Amino acid sequence: MFITSIGGGWLWMAYQQFLQRPLAVELPAEKQILFTIAPGRSLSWVAAQLEAKGYITNRHFFRLLAQWQDQGSAIKAGEYDLTAAMRPQEILQRFVSGHPYQHSITIIEGWRFSEVRAQLASATLLEQQLPAISDSALMQQLGSEYPHPEGLFLPETYQFSAGSSDLALLQRAYQQLQQQLQRLWAARPAETLLKTPYEALILASIIEKESGIEAERPVIAGVFTRRLKLQMRLQTDPTVIYGVGEDFDGNLTRAHLQQDTPYNSYTRAGLPPTPIALVGRAAIAAAISPAPGDALYFVSKGDGSHHFSATLEEHNRAVNRYQRRSQ
Repeated sequence: MFITSIGGGWLWMAYQQFLQRPLAVELPAEKQILFTIAPGRSLSWVAAQLEAKGYITNRHFFRLLAQWQDQGSAIKAGEYDLTAAMRPQEILQRFVSGHPYQHSITIIEGWRFSEVRAQLASATLLEQQLPAISDSALMQQLGSEYPHPEGLFLPETYQFSAGSSDLALLQRAYQQLQQQLQRLWAARPAETLLKTPYEALILASIIEKESGIEAERPVIAGVFTRRLKLQMRLQTDPTVIYGVGEDFDGNLTRAHLQQDTPYNSYTRAGLPPTPIALVGRAAIAAAISPAPGDALYFVSKGDGSHHFSATLEEHNRAVNRYQRRSQ
């Protein structure tokens, strides 16, 4: 009886020590490790893996902890982050929470949709569904009224859990773009020349490619809006480059400017048929609410900014000053 009492007391003390011991690995406090529980794995498997990896000291105690709290069957599949300060109770609650570790992937303003596909394909932790889906089939799956995917996804950093699909992430990017576009379109000025939110998106994509300086975007939008109002051609190089497609080698030539495509804004009037790139909120806002002014031309100064001109004569002088000087 006395020996049994001693044994039980020792076991209880060992269990209490187990509960108080942090993650049994040497790990800097600010770092983390990832522990993956595949679907269908049992509590016994989880406990054994934790012990085998050195994260806990006793798999039997971990099972006992889960069973006493009636959480043995509540552990959810997923990839979970563990830190050095976590005790067995906190580890168990992390597994029960159903909130797996979130990875991140960034989609950049100005990218073409082909670059979005490549970025998602490089994320090996995403379930890859997109490679088997054409662009037109993708738009149908997204429930979009537009047949072309260009420009229809919001550039942002997105969080995802391992094993989620690239298609699901793209669905989120599509929905967020639609929300931003509709919100800004609802506040459009009464005098806008744009007829639809999609036209605003097309113009925004051109603005996005023309300048990376946020303060300039409404001014550039004003130039293009006035050109549209006067029925002048937009004459913007990014649309030409987009129309050339994969054959473009980085050197825009006179032949390119004369090559008629649906996107050549030197040979065709009005907006191109689709956006030419992904756009951020600032470019959409600029397209919908352009800055007032009289400028009809602009030229790059070579430092990322532009010189704006109201007359062709002034524009030609600016071209001589900023571009031909550097050739």
